[in-house]
Amino acid sequence: MTALLEMRNITKTFPGVKALDNVTLSVREGEIHAICGENGAGKSTLMKVLSGVYPHGSYDGQIVYDGQPASFAGIRDSEDRGIIIIHQELALVPLLTIAENIFLGNERATRGVIDWPMTFQQTETLLAKVGLRETPGTRVDSLGVGKQQLVEIAKALSKNVRLLILDEPTAALSESDSQALLDLLLELKAQGVTSIIISHKLNEVRRVADSVTVIRDGATISSIDARGGDLTEDRIVRDMVGRDMANRYPERDRHAGDTVFELRNWNVWHPEHADRQVIRDLSMSVRAGEVVGIAGLMGAGRTELAMSIFGRSYGRNISGQALMHGKPVDVSTVDRAIKARMAYVTEDRKTLGLILEETIRRNTVLANFEAVATRGVIEENRETEVAERYRRALRIRTPSVFQKVMNLSGGNQQKVVLAKWLFTDPDLLILDEPTRGIDVGAKYEIYNIINELSAAGKAVIMISSEMPELLGMCDRIHVMNEGRFVGELSAAEASQQAIMSLIVRE
Repeated sequence: MTALLEMRNITKTFPGVKALDNVTLSVREGEIHAICGENGAGKSTLMKVLSGVYPHGSYDGQIVYDGQPASFAGIRDSEDRGIIIIHQELALVPLLTIAENIFLGNERATRGVIDWPMTFQQTETLLAKVGLRETPGTRVDSLGVGKQQLVEIAKALSKNVRLLILDEPTAALSESDSQALLDLLLELKAQGVTSIIISHKLNEVRRVADSVTVIRDGATISSIDARGGDLTEDRIVRDMVGRDMANRYPERDRHAGDTVFELRNWNVWHPEHADRQVIRDLSMSVRAGEVVGIAGLMGAGRTELAMSIFGRSYGRNISGQALMHGKPVDVSTVDRAIKARMAYVTEDRKTLGLILEETIRRNTVLANFEAVATRGVIEENRETEVAERYRRALRIRTPSVFQKVMNLSGGNQQKVVLAKWLFTDPDLLILDEPTRGIDVGAKYEIYNIINELSAAGKAVIMISSEMPELLGMCDRIHVMNEGRFVGELSAAEASQQAIMSLIVRE
């Protein structure tokens, strides 16, 4: 196979930071090429160079596409050549229909008037190609994330895509939706579409990738041909982090103390559908120094449970009792939950966990302004001291606490969220998908932080869609299905098979 794309000695510098340092990349026509690396390694920056987000002249090096030198001044230029990028944050307009989103900026019109019959007909053809059965007139905000991904791919196909770039396409998808998306990529490959996929999920990379390029600290470390049999997860991890990681889950001493948190007969109803009960008569407890996991399929009610506990952020007609250290506590608002020594690290750090336009310093004290204020006025020196303390303690990689959070990698953003809640000095931490969308090296650092918290006597509830993560980190695992706990497994009893058997038995 000949190379459809070559990126030669790409170097991209921002003020004070060299993001890419002589990176090389070669993608053969008709293959699925994976790019792997830790958060902040330069993967997304490289794709922004390729797609024209960073235009020709703002970087050094050469792009050769389809045998010809390419110099894209913007995204429109790269799209005109059939290079389409789908970012992790989907670029769809929620209140518009599928058809309107697919052809937005690329309208099917005659003399300036949109030809709706043609638009709908072509939309139906594209939806059939990606396996989406919704009608063209369906509004995007009624679709789940998995189906929205398919709309993005249909939009790419409408532009006669030759090279499709997907940045963490399965990060927010359930296992079934992820498998369906990977199957679609294989179908597109059979139709001649070349794909570049950026992913931290190494099992998915091994399943679909024909070749893999590993980037570390802005430089190309290795290019691996999957057809040669050298593509193993251990090899990719070693190249990503620069060391072997024989054990991806750090060891810790397991010494559980007294009960810190208890939930009794907890019931939650859907906030909009009054006849739908989301959480059903659920009880649980967590002891000091203990990490208790909650496993379950997408839609089982795990996040709804966490949010309903933390200040009743989700649900209505909530009943039951929450206790801290054996005493009933009022968790009817977020402020009262914080005062009860609870903290909740949300699964959606960018929307609900952080203010991206603000600095690390400001985000760190966001949940506890009172501790850095005098008579209601924030003391900036104290604010800086607190942020610096947590930057060092959590090893947040940044030149300064005055850096905007939006400029950090996913793993470092997650550490800022943890810093924000640790500054409230909680006794109970609820961690909802704490490692979603971050690389294997950053995951290990987050796991170490969780172990340090449990060693300090904190009680931890850990919700995760990655069963190996729960098995590697938790002392006990509750299995959840349709708003109820259907089983509890000790660390010794737990296995992926045991968890799944409890789910499917119900």
